[in-house]
Amino acid sequence: MHRRVALLSTVALALAGALVPAGAAQAGTANELDPRRPAGWTATDSWSERRTVSQYWTTRRMLAAQPLQAPAPRRGTQSRGPSQGTPWATRGASATTTRRTPWSTRGTSWASFATARTQALVPNSPGLQWTDGGAVVRTVGRVFFTTADGRNSSCSGTAVTSANESVVMTAGHCVKLNGAAHRNWMFVPAFDDGRAPFGAWVATRMLTTQQWNAREDINFDVAAVVVAPLNGRTLTDVVGGQGVAFNQPRQRQNFAFGYPAAEPFDGSELIYCSGRAFNDTVMTRDQGLRCNMTGGSSGGPWFQGFDESTGLGWLNSVNSFTYNFAPNFMFGPFFGNEAMAVYQAAQNADAA
Repeated sequence: MHRRVALLSTVALALAGALVPAGAAQAGTANELDPRRPAGWTATDSWSERRTVSQYWTTRRMLAAQPLQAPAPRRGTQSRGPSQGTPWATRGASATTTRRTPWSTRGTSWASFATARTQALVPNSPGLQWTDGGAVVRTVGRVFFTTADGRNSSCSGTAVTSANESVVMTAGHCVKLNGAAHRNWMFVPAFDDGRAPFGAWVATRMLTTQQWNAREDINFDVAAVVVAPLNGRTLTDVVGGQGVAFNQPRQRQNFAFGYPAAEPFDGSELIYCSGRAFNDTVMTRDQGLRCNMTGGSSGGPWFQGFDESTGLGWLNSVNSFTYNFAPNFMFGPFFGNEAMAVYQAAQNADAA
């Protein structure tokens, strides 16, 4: 059986979202003609709506938010892998330099999975608290939202460099799940056991891949959220931003981060895993990494070229799911042209 975690625990963490107009989260038939054109919708469109979302997320509600059970990938997902194109990336920056610039596993043996995972190099870190500081502490945070059925839940996300200085990258199921968009979506960078040292940032617009929007294809479980300015300042002006990279080589060394909230974690600490990624040979076109993060870590970043001394890297995937039969391995989507289109649309959107 396959499980998506809010990431990683048979639970997939959810997200926080938006007051979506009727039909806004449905797949657009016109976009199906161009699968690389992202799907997007309004989260909040006025100052009063954003204030309502901000006031909704009290410390008590944030601490009580729970991971959300996510659906298994659709059968046949592996044949619809992400397209690849020319390598492309943005440069990460600190806050001082940012200014504008199942599917069932029936018939699948552990042996076949083990063959793939042996590609992962050691030493690695399967899931430890990050204590080295740096930009990653400010740029990664928890995402809070209310699902269509009224449950408050959480995911993880990352502030990235962008033209509008207002983009958070996360997983597709952290903005929309089971055909419905999340609402009350809010990003809290550097979340600290109920505290928001750099403020709480409310979503104005959500974007995801056409493949996730239309059929929740696990290979395209990527989203970008535009957040409104806070006290007259933009997100990355306050916390800095990580770089983003697309169409990069596979099977490279990665650092993955997130705020797992399911046992044995409680969502209060930034956790990381590191190691060389390997290709999933079981059901998807994703990459895997040895990691024991649980629900709530969904949407957390995977960095290539991560510098442990500065806490900066190139975001090149996000936490997406784990298999029930391999709970200590996490998988994330390949950042190809589809993911790049989502990012580009988000950075060119109006954040106000």
